[in-house]
Amino acid sequence: MSLISERLKVVRPSQIKVMTARAAELRDRGTDVITLSQGEPDFDTPSVICEAGIRAIRAGQTKYTAVAGIKQLRAAIGESLRRDHGTVGCGAKQVVFNALFASLNPGDEVVIPTPCWVSYPDMVALAGGKPVLVACSERDGFKLRPEALDQAITPRTKWLMLNSPCNPTGAVYSRSDLLALAAVLRKHAKVHVLSDDIYEKLTYDADFATMAAVAPDLCERTLTVNGVSKADAMTGWRVGYGAGPLALIKAMNLIQGQTSSHTSSVSQYAALEALSGRRDHITEFARAFLERRDLVVAKLKQAKGLACRVPDGAFYVFPSCAGVIGKRTPEGNMIETDSDFAMYLLDAFAVAVVPGSGFMASPYIRISYASSPQDLTRACDRIIAACASLS
Repeated sequence: MSLISERLKVVRPSQIKVMTARAAELRDRGTDVITLSQGEPDFDTPSVICEAGIRAIRAGQTKYTAVAGIKQLRAAIGESLRRDHGTVGCGAKQVVFNALFASLNPGDEVVIPTPCWVSYPDMVALAGGKPVLVACSERDGFKLRPEALDQAITPRTKWLMLNSPCNPTGAVYSRSDLLALAAVLRKHAKVHVLSDDIYEKLTYDADFATMAAVAPDLCERTLTVNGVSKADAMTGWRVGYGAGPLALIKAMNLIQGQTSSHTSSVSQYAALEALSGRRDHITEFARAFLERRDLVVAKLKQAKGLACRVPDGAFYVFPSCAGVIGKRTPEGNMIETDSDFAMYLLDAFAVAVVPGSGFMASPYIRISYASSPQDLTRACDRIIAACASLS
């Protein structure tokens, strides 16, 4: 009898973690690797937020808290999301997983527009559900069309997962986009919406909109998820949060109470400062990300075989690498997939990106531009050279 659970057979290793680990391994050997595979801002956590965490330590606020988080933070979350019934988790990822685990019965379906974040399908499967992947064309801006949603819904559908701005494409759903999807959802009263808004503050050429605000009549069918990791450069603090129907939030807290319990008390007080403070740093971060986006897009236009759409939000570009498929490296190896191309960039040119197959879309690669302009320039020059070396 195997020690390992059968359910783990449905889980794939995260391609983001695989590429980042491989890059770290090469770096440990002395290779000058530029890592653009991880979605982590290179900015330090703002000092005012760090100081709030330090004050919490000095004030002895290092004991257990309520599973759902300290009252002050939950109040700040409610004000930020303009929703009642909030809860705090160890990152937005845990909030999403708790929601799926609390709500899915075996065989329940979850509609996931693709390209999508690598963890969505596996979390659905781990929770006993069935991910229903709906391909969204680049011609449609990588966004789910209402007719495609209507066709994907069955009597077993329980959730629609929406991520805007989207990881990996940077696509942003407009108010009119969401209203069109809401019109479909009104025909299917048992379908709920999991709105992952973690990149909310990082939009450039489009205005942010979220389902609970755009369609108030669907509010009690919508779980809104967010966090401080991306916009506040707090990835390591591990604070995400959500707000939604009271029964669901209670069920999520029950699961969290029997697994991780609450997130770090110190992190919660730091997050409270992030949400209730001035947050001037977000404007600065967003301005820097916009400049980096434009730098990367302009550079990649020089890469033979790549075609890069300009993203509206988040901090990723998702260029098509269809033009390099079928070409050979100087060593004579055929580039047959986006995974082959990503590994070629890493092994031969020391640039770590993530293949689009990890996000359920090929042939693409995801490049994070949450690194310094200097590193982005060097990395893009290497990518240009890598493409030029293919024949």
